[in-house]
Amino acid sequence: MRIKQLFQSSRPIVSFEFFPPRTPEGEASLLRAIDALRALGPAFVSVTRTGGKPRTAPLEIAERVRGLGIEAAVHVTAIEASREEMARHCELVVSKGIENLVVIRGDRPTDPGFAPPADGFRHGSDLVAFIRERGYPLCIAGGGHPEGHPECRDLDESMAHLKIKVDAGLDVVITQLFYDNDMYFRFVERARRAGITVPLVPGVMPITNARQIQRITQLSGNTVPAPLAAALERAGDDPAAGLALGVEFGTRQCAELLRGGAPGIHFYTLNQSPATRAIFENLREDGLV
Repeated sequence: MRIKQLFQSSRPIVSFEFFPPRTPEGEASLLRAIDALRALGPAFVSVTRTGGKPRTAPLEIAERVRGLGIEAAVHVTAIEASREEMARHCELVVSKGIENLVVIRGDRPTDPGFAPPADGFRHGSDLVAFIRERGYPLCIAGGGHPEGHPECRDLDESMAHLKIKVDAGLDVVITQLFYDNDMYFRFVERARRAGITVPLVPGVMPITNARQIQRITQLSGNTVPAPLAAALERAGDDPAAGLALGVEFGTRQCAELLRGGAPGIHFYTLNQSPATRAIFENLREDGLV
């Protein structure tokens, strides 16, 4: 099923994101996490591509997910692909019965000698347009940035870029992580004023390790509200304290988003299940999912 159809439901849509692990131990951990979260009945699972992994790696995990009876979406990055390579990949995705892509530009390689293919894709919107022009029977999700793209903190300009991507054929927007819900609600207001009508799904990363979240937000430039920053500092390197904080904050964050009209929650799981599972169960107990 195409995920845009899932958002026609009157109930919020809950989905999870995983990534292909780098080691056999990581793969075993991922399979345990998928098995633990499968019981929650996610509407779909997306599989992202991590650095160094081949373009087919997310597809392999997505096939496993679909074998468990869960709808799947695979990430594709545009920055390093030629049009011929992307055409072959889309044909492979379709041949495997996958109906959903998450299209992003991807991070620019740090290698100073990197040069994108001459016939490649400069922006994510270019790849969205290419897929639509070729007529592949795929639903396309893409990223949105409530606090502006890391390379473009001008919120109006960042929204203009998103509008170009939606007009090129994007069906669903999944946001980058954030910890200040006002950022998401203002993002939705700007998008609707810009004429963007597709579902705008908040992406939430539960806190499982306080120091890890501090590193992630420092790299991405995301805002951490002062009360949360203070709580993270108190939790320090204590894993139990970090997990408890993640569940408590994540439950409040997601409840406010859903009560405020968000069409669902997309959990960035980091291939782990405890925090996501606990938050989901809290939301279900409150009748929100």
